[in-house]
Parts: sequence; C-alpha cells; structure tokens
Amino acid sequence: MTLSTERTQSPPPGRQPAKPSSGGSASAPGPVRRNAPGLALAVVGLGLAEGVHALLPAVPMLTAAVVLGVVAAHVPGLHPFVRGRGRAGLSTAGKRLMRGGIVLLGLKLSIGDVLGLGWATVTMVLGVVLATFFGTWWLGRKLGLPGDQPLLIATGYSICGASAISAVSGALGKDEDDEQLASDVATSVALVTLCGTLAIAVLPLLHHPLGLDNLQFGRWVGAGVHDVGQVVATAQTAGPNALAEAVMVKLIRVAMLAPLVAGVAVAYRRRRAHDAAGGKQATGVRRPAVVPLFVVGFLAMTALRSTGVLPTGVLDAADTAQQLLLAMALFGLGSAVHLPSLARSGARTALLGLASWVVVAGVSYGGVLLTT
Repeated sequence: MTLSTERTQSPPPGRQPAKPSSGGSASAPGPVRRNAPGLALAVVGLGLAEGVHALLPAVPMLTAAVVLGVVAAHVPGLHPFVRGRGRAGLSTAGKRLMRGGIVLLGLKLSIGDVLGLGWATVTMVLGVVLATFFGTWWLGRKLGLPGDQPLLIATGYSICGASAISAVSGALGKDEDDEQLASDVATSVALVTLCGTLAIAVLPLLHHPLGLDNLQFGRWVGAGVHDVGQVVATAQTAGPNALAEAVMVKLIRVAMLAPLVAGVAVAYRRRRAHDAAGGKQATGVRRPAVVPLFVVGFLAMTALRSTGVLPTGVLDAADTAQQLLLAMALFGLGSAVHLPSLARSGARTALLGLASWVVVAGVSYGGVLLTT
C-alpha cells in the first residue's frame, strides 16, 4: 500500500524524480570527488616529507612521510578530516599509488646483475629471506598479534619494508575498505620503518667490531636492512664499493617479492576453499589472484630493464616517480595508524620487531661469512 501511494505522488513542478543509477553529475565524478581531498593532503604530505629530508638528510623521505601521516591522523584540527572526508583518498594513496611504486621498483632490477653475483650469494639471500619470514611469522602468532600483523611484519622484514607489506596486503583478496587490514598495514609499516631507520645508525658502528671488510659490510647491509633507501644510507658509510655491493644484494631480496606474493595468494586461496568446504562463510572478501596484476607489472619492468634498451634518463625519471608514489602512499598508510590501538599491543609488537631485527641481522651476518 505504501509503495503504491508513493508511486502516485508527482514531483513538484520543475523537479524530476531522483534516479539513483543515473545521477548525471553524481555518478561519473563520484570517485574523483571522493578521493580528491585525501589525495590533495597526500601531496601536501609529500612536499613536507621532501622538506624534512632536505633539512635533515639523515632522515629518509619515506620515513618522514610515514611519520607525517601518523602526525596528521592525530592533530586535533586535522584529525576529523583525515578520518572523514580525506579517508577515501588517503586509502587510495596507500593502496593504488603503492602498487604503482612497486611496479616501477622492477626497473631497479636486472636479471644479468643478479646472476653476476653468483649462485652462492643468491642462495644466501634466499636463506635469509626464508629464515626471517617464517621465524617472524611464527613468533608473531605466538605473541598473539592481531589480524594479519604477523604476516605483514614478516614480509616487511624479510623482503623490502613498506613496499613488500603493501604488496602482500594486496594479495590477500580482502575488501578495499577493510579498516582492520589498513590498520595492520600501517602498524607493520611503522614498525619496519622504525627498525630500518635505526639500522642506519647502529650497523655502521658494528662494521669493524664484527671483523667485516668493506665488501662484506656492504653485503651484510644489503641482506639485513629492509628498505632500499635505508640500505643506501647505511652502506654508503663504508664507501662506493660497499654501496654497490649492498644495492645488488638488496635487489636480490627485492626479486623474492614476486614469488612470495604469489605464494601468499595461493595459500589464502586454499584456506578459503577449505573454509568453504567446512561450511564457513567467506563474506566481504574477494578471491585473490594467484599472481596479482601489480606483481606481473613488477616482473615486466624487470624484464624490460634486463634488455638494456632503456636510457639512463628514463631510469632516473622512473626512480624519481617511484619515490614520489611511495612517499604519498606511505603518508596515506601512516594516516591510518591509530596510536591508542597500537599502544594496546605495543609491547608485543615492539618485541616482535626487535626479535626479527636480530634474526635478519644474525642470519645475514652468518651468510656473508660463509659466502665470502
């Protein structure tokens, strides 16, 4: 009765009935309007991060971007905007822009350069990745960390920091607006970034006490430090040869990103299939691809770099674009950190970070001694 009554009511003169599916200006520009405020704030965060790095060169731009994102989420005047109108765009930055940065990361890697280091070094790096990943994941679960934090932290420590965390989070097949996943990603990025930044100050102090020559120190840094920028900042203290060695070893770890993401995707597909067979409902999640599209892009860029056809200018421009995309993405991820929630699991999270840091440093040190 009510429906039929409402149907017979005519709209006021000059007004057309609302049509949810064809709302002219509301449908097409909807995503743009929804994302623009948050993306604009991410651009501002990028500019501030560049300014911090220019004033304090010892602070990597990506680290500054994460910290500024966290600050933005807790400044009283800005907090409502970050949690409200800006949330959609900041989430888009944390997901979409990060994936674009990961694709461009493939241009840093050449198959020939990796093979040139020898199979002993490749095997050593593989051992470091596996020991760090499974050791951190197991300990995180034992400590009872919530959500996907054990998996994400393990990925960040074992591969390449924030980029790897974002890559694996994208392979889980969860909804784009999953707030728990966003919080887990942000917390993991903050922890890995903190420990990687500490490595810049701590590892050079251990260079000579551990009896490492410059090349060995470079390999140790490349195998044990998380982010590429942090590797560069740490290894350059021992000279250009150590820096070159560190970057090449680090890029072997980066090469492990694609098989790790594919492995996580396959494991989660199997788990969902098992849950479905047991009568559990997997609502609100999408089935992850075996190899996510951005990982395919990463591999394609690596193959393109390996051909040698790209001039130095193009590679330099791609490197700059990658840094800008990652900085905006990390600002977006940092803005999702909720410090009160982080504080509730702070001690356990910090313990896992410290333990994982010791594991990756110790295993990579032993690996360097065995292969040099």
